[in-house]
Amino acid sequence: MSAGIPFTTSHALSGLPGVTHGFFGRQGGVSTGLYDSLNVGEGSGDKPDNVARNRMLVAATLGAKELLSCYQVHSASVVPVEEPWSERPQADAMVTDRPGIGLCILTADCTPVLFADAEAGIIGAAHAGWKGALGGVLEATVTAMTRMGAERARIHAAIGPTIGQASYEVGPEFRDTFITGSPGSEVLFRPGVGDRLQFDLPGFVRQRLDAVGIGGVTDIGHDTCALEDMYFSNRRRNHRGEADYGRNGSVIMLKS
Repeated sequence: MSAGIPFTTSHALSGLPGVTHGFFGRQGGVSTGLYDSLNVGEGSGDKPDNVARNRMLVAATLGAKELLSCYQVHSASVVPVEEPWSERPQADAMVTDRPGIGLCILTADCTPVLFADAEAGIIGAAHAGWKGALGGVLEATVTAMTRMGAERARIHAAIGPTIGQASYEVGPEFRDTFITGSPGSEVLFRPGVGDRLQFDLPGFVRQRLDAVGIGGVTDIGHDTCALEDMYFSNRRRNHRGEADYGRNGSVIMLKS
């Protein structure tokens, strides 16, 4: 914890030299109402000044010179970051070898994944909702890192706060989509009420990451929908019929 803003870390990434990271939730910011209080989502309906101040607080907490986020569209697109941008690119992952630039993934139930090859000095960050994960955003991020000089066996990935299986109710057509698109994923569904099923999104993310042969995968195990005091959640917003929701920030950076 720093600058009064709480955040969570992954033990696997915390031990890597030259790398800093943090999974930030809803606490420690300046926003109010539905966005109370550390909303870092530039695409939300929050006051832009409040979002900007919250993002400055996150950057200051990790010592980032810049905090960059994409315009996330549930794709498999990865952006190599060489310098800060003024307009967010449409993409769902970023990779960089430049110190001082915080790569910030925005989520409110989708899965944020932070990557690092500390020896090569290369990091990545991905937004993996079910569409992006099924579409290959995780594999694309690892590939982009290796093109930059990382080695798969040295890459560590940390799964951040995301909707847990107990909170993620889906229908049978959803399961059919997954079984068709990713054979072996049927083990990630368990029976719910009636014809409903409970889907293990972080388990699916881990399954995809394990298949690409990286050095290790850890999961902090936080359910964004269940932990109301800690995280924003779109699923919880839908249950309550609220007009909008804040975004959690997951950030990784190479130290300057």
